[in-house]
Order: sequence, then C-alpha cells, then structure tokens
Amino acid sequence: MGASTSTPSRPEEKEAESLVASIGALPTLQTSFAKLSDPQSKSIPLHSLQQCLSLTPQEPLPESPSPIPDHFPSLLTHLGPSIADLFFVSGEGGGVSWVEFLRGYIACCGRMPGSADLDNLFRLYSSASARAGSPPKLEFDSDDDGKMSGSLLLGDLRMLLWVCWVMERSSRSRVEEDGLVLPDLGGLVSSAGDACGVDVLDYEIPVPAPKMRAWVLVTVPGLSQCFPRFVQDRLQRCAASEGDSEPSTSSAGDTYLSIPDTCLLSRGIAWEISLTLRSTMSEELLDFCFSRNGDKAYENLLYKSSVNGKGLSRFWSNVEGYHGPVLMLMSGSSPDALKGDTDGQRWVIGMLTEQGFENRDTFYGSSGSLYALSPIFHVLSHSGKEKNFVYCHVSPRRGYETHPKPVGLAFGGTIGNERMFIDEDFAIATIRHHAVDKTYQPGSLVPNQGFLPLEAPILEVEAWGLSGKAAREQQYSYKKREVLFTEQRRKVDLKTFANWEDSPEKMMMDMVSDPNRVQREDR
Repeated sequence: MGASTSTPSRPEEKEAESLVASIGALPTLQTSFAKLSDPQSKSIPLHSLQQCLSLTPQEPLPESPSPIPDHFPSLLTHLGPSIADLFFVSGEGGGVSWVEFLRGYIACCGRMPGSADLDNLFRLYSSASARAGSPPKLEFDSDDDGKMSGSLLLGDLRMLLWVCWVMERSSRSRVEEDGLVLPDLGGLVSSAGDACGVDVLDYEIPVPAPKMRAWVLVTVPGLSQCFPRFVQDRLQRCAASEGDSEPSTSSAGDTYLSIPDTCLLSRGIAWEISLTLRSTMSEELLDFCFSRNGDKAYENLLYKSSVNGKGLSRFWSNVEGYHGPVLMLMSGSSPDALKGDTDGQRWVIGMLTEQGFENRDTFYGSSGSLYALSPIFHVLSHSGKEKNFVYCHVSPRRGYETHPKPVGLAFGGTIGNERMFIDEDFAIATIRHHAVDKTYQPGSLVPNQGFLPLEAPILEVEAWGLSGKAAREQQYSYKKREVLFTEQRRKVDLKTFANWEDSPEKMMMDMVSDPNRVQREDR
C-alpha cells in the first residue's frame, strides 16, 4: 500500500478510535500496540507486526491421496508479511503509527459486507502466493475494491480453502500442534467446478474469477469470515502474551483428536457445512472440527446405526427428547450406469433440522436444509414455498385406519411422494426428483440422479446434536423421567387387592362360572 507521508490530525485519530470502539476491539488494540511499538518512535516496527500475524512453520499432511503443492508451506509462511503489507500502512521510518494500526484493523476486521471480506481474502491469497513463487492470475481494480478479474485454477481454490482451514484452526487453538493435517475438501472443489462449468477432475483448468467469487458468496458465505477472525485472534494473543508475540507450541501428547474413518461426519465435512451457516450451529460444528478433547468431540453424537442398531425404533430411542438442531447423515450406494458400475457408487448426504425430531404422522418444521456431501458438495436450503421439512412417524395409531400413514423418516415433498424417504428398517432410501418437492431448493442429492425415483441401500446413518451441552442434559433428564414413569406403571400395589372379594380375579372367575347370574348391587 506504500508509505504514509502525512501526520494524521487529532480528529482522524478520534474517528478511527470510535470505529474500533464500536466493534469492541479498542482495549485489545491499545494493549497490543503498547507491546509491539517502539517507545522512541511510538510506532510498530514492520517486522514485529509481521511476526505477530505469522503462523508457526509446520509440515502439512493431507487426509486424501491428493498431493500438496510444493509451494504451499511457503505460502503459509508468507501470510503474516502479506497481511502487514496489504492492510497496514507504514510511515517514513518503516513503522506503523497508532492511527494506521487502527485503520489497518478496520480494513481487516471492521463491519463490512461479506463480499468485501471475501475480496480481502482473495487479495491476501494472491499476495502470499506471489511471495511463495506461484502467483495466481488475479487482477484487482485499485479504483473499485469490489472488482476482481482474471482467473483462478481449481487447484488454487483448494489451496485457498486449506489456507482458510489453517487460519480457522489457529484461531480456535491456543497452542500450535506439531503436525498439520489438511482435510479432504474435494467435494467442495468439485462443487465449484460444477457450478462454473469446468471439468471437476482437472485442477489445472482456469475458472473466471467473478464466477468463483459468486460461487463462494452463494455456497460457502462463511468462508470470508476466516480472515477477520484470524487477525483478531493474532492481535488478542499479542495483547495477552507476557513476552514476545510468537504462538506457543504444544506439549508432548497434546494433539488433535484423530477422527476414525468409520465416522461419516469427518472434520472436512463438518467444516464445509459450518461455512454454509451463520448461527450457533456453525459454532458447534467448528468446536467439533478443532476440538482437542475426544470426549467433547463425540458427546453430541446421538445415534450411529453401526453402534446403536439399525431401524427407526433404535433411532427414535436415541434422539427422543433432544429439543434442538440435529444434523443427520446417511451414506448409501447406487449403481453408476454411465460408468458401467453395477456394484454401486458410494455417496453421503445430510439433513439439517432446527427443532429435532418429533413423532408425528404429518410433516412439520420451520426451517432446514439438505446437503449432498460426497462425492460432490451441494446445499439445498429452504425454497420459501412450503414447509414440509421433516416427517418422522415412528409407530401407527392404535385401531383400524383406512389409509394408514407410512412409518419412516422423510424430508420434503408430500406424504406418499416424498423428496427423500427412509423406511422403518433403515434398509432402503427412496430419493425422488426435486420436481415433487417445493420445500427445498432444486438439485441432485446423489450422483447421476434422474427423474425416476431411486431406491438405494443404506450403509450407515448418524445423528448429531447441534444445540450444545444444555440440550443434551435436558435429554438425559427427559429419559430419566420416562424410565421412572415406565417403572411406576409396571408396579402393582398389592395392598389394593388384599381383599379377595374386591379383587379383579374373583370378578373374572364369577363372570366365567355364571355370566347370567343376577347380583345385587350395594348402594
């Protein structure tokens, strides 16, 4: 951004302080500036600010077989210098004054539209990549901050997503782990390629930058918030540190939880879903992604079919009484006719309901979303036309019904013509074309889904609570009350039937022996 040649006036300083105070960051910036600045020049040396905003060098490891580009570790190393040079203006002596420090923070973390935050993220990635020796073909209009031109490779998008993952991970961990495991985000990259009309298998195909920007704003709007949170966290660490601003390293054995392959909700999938949400549900998913405590990460797992048993009754016994948002994941397989694969292509889809599951014979709900998670990521949110979000019918009503309602789980559509229906044995999932549904947005949930209904075998089902510890404790209390009521109903008060003349057994025996015998009533 160049060097500042003019000394800011007192009104400009007050205006900058007022803007920072409005977002509650003024005390933190005052403390961090006092620790980073030189007492003589009353400015922050540029190298000190770069060090404060830098990540500890780590060797990244991928979860997927896809190799990591050679320049990616260098890209992470240059994040701090790129942030300092792009957003914090240095003076003639090479230092950042108090006012320019405030202005730089406002440029990074101030209140602004999500599109402006996203443009800052693209600028940061472009600068850090250029410093690492692999500049993307992005161009930015200096007169219009919102205008971006050029192109971006799908491989660049994958690295941009990894950069955001690393920044989010750093913001939520007070210590740096020795190993940096990068999640498999292939479904998200494939979604961008599919939306932009390019081959999702070729990461070297350029995609127009405006199309990529539009895809991020529509599909994963939360991605733009990773950068502001990272800058806030770095400066907060600096303000809280006693000595230098370098992040601490982990002690022996202090490592992140390793997610087993048998779990459908991987770190990558949880993070992808969190980027589509702007609520407390996003925070619960992020806590799962970056939790260092295995018990805490899995305390919200309500149901897993391979552990708790398959079937709607088993599912209901584990989710009953949980009043809060629930994320349900299901994996299955369907034959790929285009590739001649008769064994089936595996896929994972998700269903998000914001009020849990209720035993009803009608559709209910106020909001929700459907997700295609693997092999390609899609979000099908509420269309605003109908409210047939969830159907959960555990058991039919007692007595004869001329038209009994189906027993099972369903999402979208109408009874008998559901968008997705899961039978009571959790054996078969029926997925219909989006034309039958007006609740969720149109789109395919599984690969090569045609117009005809698809019946696919179910491999695994999971349900995760997203309402925190309080909702889980309320569910435990509810189950305890139900167990208590059940035990009370099973108990028989023998004192009530101590007299043989008043016992129901004698009454039944008298009726069987002589049902027509006239008995005198005592009045």
